[in-house]
Amino acid sequence: MRALRAWVDPFLLALAATMVVGLVVPLPAAARAGVAVAADVAVVVLFLLYGARLSTREVLGGLRNVRLQGGILLATYALYPLLGLALHAVTGPALGTALAAGVLYLTLLPSTVQSSVAFTSVARGNVAGAICAATVSNVLGMVLTPLLVLALMGRSGSVGLGGLREVLLQLLLPFVVGQLVQPFVGTRVRAHRSFTLAVDRGTILLVVLAAVTAATAAGVWAAVSWQMLVALLALCAVLLTVVLAATWEGGRVLGLDVPDRIALLMCGSKKSLATGLPMAAVLFPGAAAAAVAVPVIVFHQLQLMVCAVLARRLAATRHASGSLDTPARPPR
Repeated sequence: MRALRAWVDPFLLALAATMVVGLVVPLPAAARAGVAVAADVAVVVLFLLYGARLSTREVLGGLRNVRLQGGILLATYALYPLLGLALHAVTGPALGTALAAGVLYLTLLPSTVQSSVAFTSVARGNVAGAICAATVSNVLGMVLTPLLVLALMGRSGSVGLGGLREVLLQLLLPFVVGQLVQPFVGTRVRAHRSFTLAVDRGTILLVVLAAVTAATAAGVWAAVSWQMLVALLALCAVLLTVVLAATWEGGRVLGLDVPDRIALLMCGSKKSLATGLPMAAVLFPGAAAAAVAVPVIVFHQLQLMVCAVLARRLAATRHASGSLDTPARPPR
């Protein structure tokens, strides 16, 4: 069981179970509407907590490492979107229109926070720099991701200025309110990590249930075959491999030392499930949000498995070179 937990996040199993329920249990229209309202409320609460638990001082302090932060932002919001556009142009026949759009949406998301920092720590990288980079990526993502979706996917008709307005009201406004009260409640919120984690994961499960049930009612899944899912997994593996190689070698080109290269590798290669699914629920109609969510879920599990192996190998390499006990230094 411990070996299984090391490779498969139990939350991903709960996520898969939620999707199965949404696929096989038909809900009447009134029940679907109730789930959708609950998901919307949960998203607002989630981003309110994001703002309340984020230390503004930590973000501002980490911004001094310009090369590291710039490299991670370029990987997240330039390299990934360019790859997403290229893949979207050639993968439509293999994946279908909905899943191909989901792959493009995946590449427009911010980095993760928890897993990026955790894997950077395991690999003995620059943890402080990773915390700052992942946090800044998510803060900027609340504006950059909707703008990129509007610019690159708006022509499909699924996203428009109304979707951007909903992001401002449901995501950015609660986050700003959370930041305003952070000096008063931030310490208490950060001390109750189990509560914030429960809200985080509960919100995602609600969002997925609302999206999948809406897609089931609309008959979206009839167009998705197992061959498409296999092709999606292969495509996600190629995408992750390319970005991992680019961020590791990019760190060398930027003249970063090993701890910073590890932070760039772990933060620059990640895409956030926690931010991506709630944002998809706001940006896309219910049925479309479900199809868009599938690549995000597949890629999330894949990146966790691959980066867990990479983090252990990097830690072993640093141990062999005698640098394991060198503490991760603060950002420059």
